[in-house]
Amino acid sequence: MPLSAQELHRRGVEAANSRRFAAARRALTTASARTDDPDLRARIDGTRAYVLAQTGEPAEAERLCRGALDRDGLRDETVAVLSGQLGTLLMHSGRLDEAERMLTRSIEAMSAETTELANCLMNRSMLRMQQHQLEACTADLQRAVAVYEANGDEEPLAEARHNLGYAALLGGDLVTALALMTRSRPTLAATSDLAAAISDLDRAEVLRDAGLTTEAETLLGQVAVQFGAQRMRQARGEAELHLARSLLRHDATAAERTARTAARRFAALGSAGWEARADAVRLEAGLSGGSRRRPGEDELRRTATALDRTGLRTEATALRLSARRDGGGRLPMVADDAPAPLRLRVHEVQAARAAAAGRPRDALRAAADGLDLLAGWQQSFGALDLQASVAMQGSELVFAGLTAAARTRDPETLFAWSERARHLSQQVAPLRPPHDEALATDLAELRMLRADLAGQDWTTYDRVRVLRDRVRERQWSSTGSGGTRERVDLAETTALLDADTAVLAYVFTGVALHCVVVTASAARIVDLSLSRVQSALDGLRADLDVAALTRGGPMAEVIARSLDARLALLDAELLSPVRGSARQLVVTSPGILAGVPWAMLPGMHGTPFTLATSVSRWSADRRHPGERGARIGFAAGPRVPRAGEEIRQAAAAWGVPAVQLHGPEATVSAVTTLAGTTDLLHIAAHGRHAVDNPLFSGFELADGTLFGYDVDLIPTVPDTVILSACELGRSSVRWGEEALGMTRVWLHAGTRCVIAAPVVVPDDVACELLGAVHVELAGGATPAAALAAASVSTGHRAPFQCHGSGF
Repeated sequence: MPLSAQELHRRGVEAANSRRFAAARRALTTASARTDDPDLRARIDGTRAYVLAQTGEPAEAERLCRGALDRDGLRDETVAVLSGQLGTLLMHSGRLDEAERMLTRSIEAMSAETTELANCLMNRSMLRMQQHQLEACTADLQRAVAVYEANGDEEPLAEARHNLGYAALLGGDLVTALALMTRSRPTLAATSDLAAAISDLDRAEVLRDAGLTTEAETLLGQVAVQFGAQRMRQARGEAELHLARSLLRHDATAAERTARTAARRFAALGSAGWEARADAVRLEAGLSGGSRRRPGEDELRRTATALDRTGLRTEATALRLSARRDGGGRLPMVADDAPAPLRLRVHEVQAARAAAAGRPRDALRAAADGLDLLAGWQQSFGALDLQASVAMQGSELVFAGLTAAARTRDPETLFAWSERARHLSQQVAPLRPPHDEALATDLAELRMLRADLAGQDWTTYDRVRVLRDRVRERQWSSTGSGGTRERVDLAETTALLDADTAVLAYVFTGVALHCVVVTASAARIVDLSLSRVQSALDGLRADLDVAALTRGGPMAEVIARSLDARLALLDAELLSPVRGSARQLVVTSPGILAGVPWAMLPGMHGTPFTLATSVSRWSADRRHPGERGARIGFAAGPRVPRAGEEIRQAAAAWGVPAVQLHGPEATVSAVTTLAGTTDLLHIAAHGRHAVDNPLFSGFELADGTLFGYDVDLIPTVPDTVILSACELGRSSVRWGEEALGMTRVWLHAGTRCVIAAPVVVPDDVACELLGAVHVELAGGATPAAALAAASVSTGHRAPFQCHGSGF
């Protein structure tokens, strides 16, 4: 017996909701042919219009929906449903004001708490998101959630909760955003691959705003391809638009190209509002140098007007602000309750205009006000990744402030801005999170999968991605803020120093390199050659790696000469002009110098020094000294030929019993337990640095990798950690000043000093050098002094260095 028109319509709706548009189209066409009921046929046409819009025929969709609405004799309920569907079509085409009128008309006409009502509320909430009416948006979503829950609609309920996460993202609450999206994704993914892709599109925006742009952009590229394969041209354009916005932060040329593609796609669909949004990103890229031709005033004005016309007033104001960056004309007014990114844009533009007019003090004031605004938002979380995201949001303000400070030629001002830049992602002290068994379980599964996507099938790839998201969400949610750390100024720093100690605060303004040299008696600014330093750094890491792996033979001599020449040039450019007579040094350096092996520079030989995350953090540690080596622990990972010998020799230096974990005993659980009960922890293991997400860096133990995220499960971390593992002193530079790596993970968790190397170190060198370090530590030396003395006594020139507070 053939299916009734009503049953076919129901199946068509289910297929459309699952993004199986070809099946939906077939069922709806057949349903329409089997009924003479005007209300049912109108509803069928409304669903067909949705399918047409999703598959790239928005004009035909609107025509069909309006035609259905114009028919006589329709019930009020049917008119309400069709009005909501037309409002949704208008929203996707960018006609927001007209869309809101239709959706509101539909909602007010529905008296029952039906699924259709919840759908209209969902669509109106999306419209209000675009207009940044977040309070009204959230109210619609919460009402929709209640209706879906009452009706047992699990799939749309998951989508509504996901959208609440997106509203939280727009409000700056990244923790809630990721939590809601991550928890909704399994239900959405079970619906269809496309539903999962739509979820991933929004999650990518959370990752982007958290500074994880590589991961976000990979995800956006993948979902754009999925949408394209399903002929979902509107959704594909939206993915390309968000990709362009992410690229705008670090690759204006690629952003301009991607935004132009998205704009053409929206223009072909007749989506005027979305076309204007893409054009705005394209013009922003052009204003920041992403195009050979600077956008003209007329083009900027037309696009801003188009954004206004479609209700996107926040984006219109942002574009007008950027157009005024170089001076000329009054800045548009921005309300105190405007979205934080827009208020930050005001300070960025004010700083740029003051700098262009030769008013560095005004530029400093504008940049400082913007960063203070950012710091207020930052205090809502304590997780390292989220604190690092602030460096992304504030990178332009930081460079504006550093540039203006350098122009004052005042050591006090430049030192203060050096500290502001270095302290930006550390000013919120984290609270140690409670133990999370579910987080530990997910990390254990990642260890089993090895979190290495290369060569794995799609099912495993997707599982790893799901686990990574859950790990990140739990860590973000569980790590709270423990208050704000204070910054020290030049006078306070000078008072801390004795005649033997100097601070070398290196400053990168984006175009120039300087160093503020601070001693107990004076402070001065030294200008350095950025071009010569960069020439020495180019290829340095490769030389260091090859030198470590090439032991003996004619090639070793050639490589050693090349490496020595680079190190001598770095020494001459970075150290000699600022070294002075100090016997120990506190060094702070920007991300551009993250690859410098300071311990191998000739001028550092035998000199105790520490690479401080900031002078403010070093100062705080000095005021509150911790335990140095009262309880000692060691662990050796697999496949390190001399690991066992290394930790036995190091343990022997102390002359007291010490826990030593070897072979199968050295599991992640055992090592993290050991870390929670020791003051000094030494791990000899193969390390791996994850460039895309440094918190997935780690070292190899008996049962897999101990990740950076595992460190947050340790209730109390050691005072000193020694990582005899290749690459674990390496960092990923994000947003100019920020450098993240396994060393930063330990320091963020509360460890005072980490001894680690940024590149490969031969096992025999690590074994002998670190054994000598323990002899010095056992004799009462500070970590920095112990490392310097061990280098002299063993004759090994190795890249191990102290990070944090080494003395």
